[in-house]
Amino acid sequence: MLLCTSRRLGTRKIERLPIENRFNPIRGNVNSPEEKIYSNFMLKEIHEQSEVVRTCLEAFLEIHFSSKEPLPKFTKKPLNLGFSSELYDGVDQIKILACGSSLHASLVGKYLLEQVAKVPTIVQCAAEFWEAPSPPTPNTLVIGVTQSGETADTLAALEIEKERRSGETRLLGITNQAGSSLEKLVDRTIQTLAGTEVAIAATKTFVAQLIAFYCLALDVAYCRQTLSSDRLHQIFSQLYQIPAQIDTILHQQKPVIEKLAKDFIHTQDCIFLGRGINFPIALEGALKLKETSYIHATGYHAGEFLHGPIAMLDSTVAVVAIAMPGTVYEKILANVQKAKARGVHLIGVTSINNPQAIELFDDILTVPEVDELFSPILTVIPLQLLAYYTAVHRGLDVDRPRNLTKTLAGE
Repeated sequence: MLLCTSRRLGTRKIERLPIENRFNPIRGNVNSPEEKIYSNFMLKEIHEQSEVVRTCLEAFLEIHFSSKEPLPKFTKKPLNLGFSSELYDGVDQIKILACGSSLHASLVGKYLLEQVAKVPTIVQCAAEFWEAPSPPTPNTLVIGVTQSGETADTLAALEIEKERRSGETRLLGITNQAGSSLEKLVDRTIQTLAGTEVAIAATKTFVAQLIAFYCLALDVAYCRQTLSSDRLHQIFSQLYQIPAQIDTILHQQKPVIEKLAKDFIHTQDCIFLGRGINFPIALEGALKLKETSYIHATGYHAGEFLHGPIAMLDSTVAVVAIAMPGTVYEKILANVQKAKARGVHLIGVTSINNPQAIELFDDILTVPEVDELFSPILTVIPLQLLAYYTAVHRGLDVDRPRNLTKTLAGE
């Protein structure tokens, strides 16, 4: 068991206690002047996510935006990521290297960098890259993403990029750990400001990485003028609403998900489906369920799911589909209809007041209505809670899953 004793994000002292006491109360004060009690670190860190998003936005955004106030004029860059925009000059391509949950965050980042900033972007598994590097390309910004800043495969891949480009490499790191090996290796870093994450399953560090990618894509978009001023204002205003929307999910959906998880504990196989910007969240949801509850789970692009994996479906399989209104909504509903015809237990992650979803899904995990662009920050929260409560009802140690370790700089 780990005991958390401090009251501020990012500065709390951690004492390591016997693992047998894994379910003793943990103190925290998230979003309240009064101290709250959590049964373990994973639940505490899920609750910290709204405050993490606030912290990141306050650190990175230079102008306060509100949908209720007149739009301020852009008299200066709206974002300050801690480095000059010269980093983007002449960049024709972005390459992102990462592993695990950081890889899934990077896939959301790819969508944002391509659709918002209009820069061709590739994401590669760092472990595969350093074993079989793709040919170097000119005018490329290389981004390494690792929560701890100590992920060996990611560092090795970045070392290869640095060495073979002989001085012309532009290396950017995204990490949650100041002073880490990543920070020493790259030219510039974006600190995700999530504070120490004790539970092995990434929750708040994942959401902090998403915010870092949103801010990076918007910074590039502003510098390259790929979005209108009005659209930028809309995006910034909606970003500021995200923390309150996360709190809404935690308040409204926790009891719903805890009840659902009691019926979920005997599930042996689960498939997560997503499309577009939420496809990486399907991958992340499957990973969370696997690593906390030991249930076999796989994430698929909902369209690719029809090309073979649908053969696995029968009444013993659960399917979780992310179906947020937007550009791919009708397509994913069509994919899910095919799954429903196979008699599976069908769970939908969708927006509030969605009549089509109510008719289609057996169970619904709702999130506030939001522009599809921002939906990954919200849709991942119910999936984290589903993984958490399923593991708890199975009597498992959610903070320290078997066979897994967490890399922390300085340990």
